[in-house]
Amino acid sequence: MRKILYYSLLVIALGFFSCEEHPKVVEQKKPRIFPEYSEALDEIIRSKDGVIRGVDLNSKADVITKTETKEPSEVAHDYLYFEYTIDSITNYSVAYNLQKDSLDEVEVQINCSDLDLSSHLFNDLKTYYEKKLPNPTEDKGFVVYNCFEGQRKPFVVSLTDNSTPNMGIINLVIYKDK
Repeated sequence: MRKILYYSLLVIALGFFSCEEHPKVVEQKKPRIFPEYSEALDEIIRSKDGVIRGVDLNSKADVITKTETKEPSEVAHDYLYFEYTIDSITNYSVAYNLQKDSLDEVEVQINCSDLDLSSHLFNDLKTYYEKKLPNPTEDKGFVVYNCFEGQRKPFVVSLTDNSTPNMGIINLVIYKDK
């Protein structure tokens, strides 16, 4: 009888101690930077500061590498190239061209296998830059925004939809107006 009582107490004790509550891991979502646009713009544009990704033209290479979230895929004299994947259907690349360690041009290419999403991203980028740099010029599939105001040196933002029937391809080029 004592053995049964002993084993019963042991089972109850083990049951009690095994019911330890584990803290729940709650995944926290990062706050949206551009809630009025597609989530992909949060990743591509990344910041409201600068002309793109928190960087302005004339920035130095070390400022660019500190701003980016990973090491460049390619590095050459006055050239930095980064590749990113947003999800299984969308990726993009960012190329920084410098002149004497001063950012002269930024080229972004967005590739998306979903043509509807690609069209949506193109329209979001178009709207974003229209609000930031009004009075765009549209010609032969190019949307060009010119910035001549303020203390910034003049620069141009060129946005193009080069999609094919199988792949959405958006090109965004930001360069100094010479």
